[in-house]
Amino acid sequence: MSHGKPEVHIVILAGGRGTRFWPRSRMRTPKQLLNIVGSKTMLEQTIERIAPLVPASRVWVVTNAEQVAAVRRQLPQVPARHILAEPVGRNTAAAIALVAAHIQRETAAPDKSDRLSKPGSQDKDRGDAIMAILPADHFIAQAARYRKIVRAALQVAARPGTLAVLGIPPTRPETGYGYIEYERRGTRVAGERVYHVRRFTEKPSLPKARRYVTSRRYLWNAGMFFWRVSTFQQITAKYLPKTHAAILRLGETIGTRRYADTLRRIYPQLENISVDYAVLEPA
Repeated sequence: MSHGKPEVHIVILAGGRGTRFWPRSRMRTPKQLLNIVGSKTMLEQTIERIAPLVPASRVWVVTNAEQVAAVRRQLPQVPARHILAEPVGRNTAAAIALVAAHIQRETAAPDKSDRLSKPGSQDKDRGDAIMAILPADHFIAQAARYRKIVRAALQVAARPGTLAVLGIPPTRPETGYGYIEYERRGTRVAGERVYHVRRFTEKPSLPKARRYVTSRRYLWNAGMFFWRVSTFQQITAKYLPKTHAAILRLGETIGTRRYADTLRRIYPQLENISVDYAVLEPA
């Protein structure tokens, strides 16, 4: 990235439990670790899709203790310390808070040569980064088009205090997805249309879903989010104060011998809530 902007880090959420494609998909081999479409697994395809955006040294994966060994085998190019294992599942808000603490710790490290050699405008961004949070189990046919949209979302998310989310035009009144109501008047960023969000709605009833699709004011929530680490931490401090405080304590132990024990002790106490409910809806 250009001087004066924080680094981009890609975060892949890969902690699914593997129920949808049972019996082929199980706890230790959920669908993201299987080759559902094509010869490569969905996780491998996800990493391959975002490879032109950032180097592997700035890719992170959050998974669970049962799957961490398989994830590391599939992704030898990703640093082992960037593959984080949750001791217990606490939903997406906790998973993102965990990886945000790791990214903050790493980007704030004083031994990063690029920061030591370029004082000034980058110093204010030390400990900050732009996060792209992506699921590991999506099939995306047009990878180049997708990357263009992601680049635009990253540009939006570079603004402090801004949250960005990708929406998908609905093709049917689906009750199993979340919806985003958006303002029809938008702007363009990097050639892509960007709209203000009016509200998020989780998994509506069928009559509501039909109204949403007919109105053409709603998009499916793709579950792909973009923001600065600092922005996310400010919002979690406001809406998830207990989780925020606990992760701050955990963050102080990253890179020390105390980390593993602290993670096992603190993580089960975090609020078990999705980032959609915890952060996006109130924000």
